Amino acid sequence: MRAVIQRVSSASVSVGSEIVGVIGTGLLVLLGIEDADTSDDLEWLATKLVNLRVFGSEQEPWSQSVSEIGGGILLISQFTLHASTRKGTKPSWHRAAKQPQAESLYEATAAALEQRLGRPVAKGRFGAMMQVLLINDGPVTLIIDSKIRE
Repeated sequence: MRAVIQRVSSASVSVGSEIVGVIGTGLLVLLGIEDADTSDDLEWLATKLVNLRVFGSEQEPWSQSVSEIGGGILLISQFTLHASTRKGTKPSWHRAAKQPQAESLYEATAAALEQRLGRPVAKGRFGAMMQVLLINDGPVTLIIDSKIRE
């Protein structure tokens, strides 16, 4: 699993004119799932996301996690994070998981995050064309991959 994580002061996701997910301060997580991903990947990633210390104060920056500040998580499925651009100029998504597997792991990741966070996680709509609005706080943007784990 590959995740692009942005610390936000607010974020929302819409499908058409309907807002389907919204958070205040917290993490916007764009999640790419590849065909080699398993429940081990999602468990590792969920634990990492909830405990990642990217919040804090001027006196103690990078001292608190989203869980500790009572922040939200907005989880959005994004298969394009597994694009390959090795050949030509048209991206290939051959490593991205297909719909049944990807949707199942996406929903299981949301459930694992909710369990660890102790509150609901906002989500996009799997497979839909979405519009994402965010105010990146910092800006802080990280990329985490469950296969690399660094």
